Amino acid sequence: MADEPDPDRLRALEERIAKAHSGRQIKRSGAGKGFSQGEVAWRMVIELVSGMLLGLAIGYGLDWVFGTMPIFLMIFALLGFVAGVKTMLRTAQQLQASNRDRTADTSAKGD
Repeated sequence: MADEPDPDRLRALEERIAKAHSGRQIKRSGAGKGFSQGEVAWRMVIELVSGMLLGLAIGYGLDWVFGTMPIFLMIFALLGFVAGVKTMLRTAQQLQASNRDRTADTSAKGD
């Protein structure tokens, strides 16, 4: 066997590969462009739970400082829940708007 490859055979192989690739167009799927439904669901759960935990932590801290054990804990737990729900709704609106824009772009390209 030869130590060096044959340049003519390599050139012929490169031409055949280029010819094969020129006739084929690669279609890209839209899989990586958006979030899957599972990712969106987990994001919303995390937003709700983090709002509640933050409210609970603030309420417990204030109760510990002022010595009024359940009052601030309950108030800030409810405020944390409300903040988590508002954040979830805002995220849902943003995802819906981006999905609407994406479908509008797709239908405009198809016309």
